[in-house]
Amino acid sequence: MSEIDGLYALVVEDEPAWRQIITEILMECSFDVDVAYDVEGAARLVQQRSHRLAVVDLALGDGQATNQDGLHVLEILRRRDPGCATILLTGYATVELAVRVLNEYGALSCLRKASFDRSAFQHLAKQALLAPPIFETPGSRVPSALHRAAEVIPAIAVGSLLGPVLIVEDDAGWRSILAELLEDVGYRIRLCNSYGEAVGCLRREQYTIAVVDLSLCDAVGVCDATRPMDGYQLLSMAQRQGVPTIVVSGMADPSDIECAYEYYGVHAYLEKQVFDRRAFLQAVMEAQEAGKAAQELSTLTAREAEVLAFLTQGMTNKEIADALVISTNTVKHHLTSIFDKLEVHTRAAAVAKATTVGRSAELNSP
Repeated sequence: MSEIDGLYALVVEDEPAWRQIITEILMECSFDVDVAYDVEGAARLVQQRSHRLAVVDLALGDGQATNQDGLHVLEILRRRDPGCATILLTGYATVELAVRVLNEYGALSCLRKASFDRSAFQHLAKQALLAPPIFETPGSRVPSALHRAAEVIPAIAVGSLLGPVLIVEDDAGWRSILAELLEDVGYRIRLCNSYGEAVGCLRREQYTIAVVDLSLCDAVGVCDATRPMDGYQLLSMAQRQGVPTIVVSGMADPSDIECAYEYYGVHAYLEKQVFDRRAFLQAVMEAQEAGKAAQELSTLTAREAEVLAFLTQGMTNKEIADALVISTNTVKHHLTSIFDKLEVHTRAAAVAKATTVGRSAELNSP
């Protein structure tokens, strides 16, 4: 191939074994491969020509966890070759690092060497090969359509204690981040990278929680962030099935956020630009509690639901009895049954469970 017609990939890796592995895979994917061992060598190659894909090791040189020379390479590529898709490959990945790499450097993905999967990496490389180069506005932190390419994530280990949780995210790096966080606290995960796949999952299985990105790409990786209809349809489907939903999205327009809360009843809406893992895990925990409370509330009889509705208004047993034209002993009987079903021991705790899932208005309706 000529330099004009060639599809060049850049590998920046100081370990010979990893250089060989990555280079072989990229050559199998029809790339011409340039190789560098450090920041200076990478900068020279970037200056010489453009690349379609760059695979960069985080620690170059001393191989210590504190070494982050690879980020300097990503910055060089972002400034000098903005049409180049980048993958950070590292043995020292953390959630904070992965979020930073995806948001600040617009990387295609952040992959851990410890869980490296050859076929998944090959899939990413082919996505970069097939997609046209995209030149983003300098300094932009919003991933391009190319940066939405899908990756086949290795299967989650069997034996998780919690879950299942459905994650619907077309960005490989974000799927990995969310899955890792939830795996670490014991959830069983089902990963989907498209609307069609997610619909099938929702129809086949009941989920404890759904984590959904509003802006989903189509089968060939083309994404229109101004048309989040697929994401909204998934929110609607999850809502009908009573699955508490958390949105994790790069769409931060107030109208999108208000719509998700008002019309689709999402439990939380988290923006990728300011993603915080503690806030995410807190939202997951609260969503799980809300889902559990909703299931318990669904076991109440119609009369028990009426009693609980009046209870949320602060009414006494006598006031509830007068309103329902029943005896106070009957009210006490209903309250005992309500407490048992909701697994609480006080009136305040029962009210808290009802309001946790926003059921007060529904219980008050005729």
